[in-house]
Amino acid sequence: MLKGQEIIAYLAVKYRGQWEDIYDAIKRKEQLEEDDVREVVSNIKSNYLTIIDDQYPECLKRIYQPPFCLFYYGDLSIIKKSVKHLGVVGSRDMTSYGRKAAESLLTKVSLSTCIVSGLAKGVDAKAHEIAIKNGGHTIAVLGSGIERCYPVSNLELYQEIKANHLLISEYPDVEPARKEHFPMRNRLIAAFSDALLLVEAKLKSGTQITANYALQQGKDVMCVPYHIDEGSVCNKLIKEGAFLVETSDEIIDILYSSRCEI
Repeated sequence: MLKGQEIIAYLAVKYRGQWEDIYDAIKRKEQLEEDDVREVVSNIKSNYLTIIDDQYPECLKRIYQPPFCLFYYGDLSIIKKSVKHLGVVGSRDMTSYGRKAAESLLTKVSLSTCIVSGLAKGVDAKAHEIAIKNGGHTIAVLGSGIERCYPVSNLELYQEIKANHLLISEYPDVEPARKEHFPMRNRLIAAFSDALLLVEAKLKSGTQITANYALQQGKDVMCVPYHIDEGSVCNKLIKEGAFLVETSDEIIDILYSSRCEI
């Protein structure tokens, strides 16, 4: 007899991690061939965790459309470590200002905090790199299949996180990074974080989507102020009540005073 975990993992692979399709298959009690299920599941290269496993993160059970299956490499216990988790997001086209701000703010923060981000170019990659350089922990949430590094330019970083930190995705094997994957990825970045830091971001960007998820989940949002003559999500959110942060100590104080628990 098939186990529930095997069925969910099979459906996650068959439907390429698409939440609605997996949900529909479960709802209509899709008929499955036992041999097909076992063959597909046996060919999953990564580790995987389903929503009915005891180890499934509590923080994901409380969000909209919790992933049915998570594919991962690395140390899953990083999610539950006692240190706080700081989500860090921002522009893919990071400027020298954004780079300087990230290095100035996150170097000290990463010594006592797990950094969560999305392995994208720019601010995401810089945040992961700072955590690794300082001997901290980092979680990379992918918008592509767990076996696919996107962008390819971050391959060395992908491999380091895969081997020594936590690399995680709700998309199987080499599923391409599709536009619609990134908002779904962003809800997980917010869920894995106790609070969120925006370093640099343009208006109408994916960073705004991540901030919206964080606010919906009751997380504190912090922003690094940006130049007043350029459109900035950070400045917009500060006007709307987000925390304006200029120092590492401010971030640490806000993060560790947060009542939100992942």
